[in-house]
Amino acid sequence: MISIYCDEDVDVLIKPLLEAKGFRVLTTQDENMLGSSDREQIDYAIKKGCVFLTHNRIHYEQLYSEFISKNTAHFGIILASRRSVYELARRISRVLSKHTRESTKGQLFYV
Repeated sequence: MISIYCDEDVDVLIKPLLEAKGFRVLTTQDENMLGSSDREQIDYAIKKGCVFLTHNRIHYEQLYSEFISKNTAHFGIILASRRSVYELARRISRVLSKHTRESTKGQLFYV
């Protein structure tokens, strides 16, 4: 099962929508990570074995580039455009349904 860790900029309503589609979803609120730095957030997602979901494209593209250059392992990053939470859940589900936990490793997804 693919687990998803949502950055604090992602609407918490995404959690029940993605859970209904069979994903395990953690939020920054659930995990008491509100206010943590971008690096702390992604490190936490890695520690938990989760794909990281955010709307913060610029910062996480930079971190992804850093991961590539340093060969840092991660479980995937989803950079999502802002749209209705229902549309976002549909798009994420569609993309991740084509993957396994193993195949998301090291990947960058745009939805």
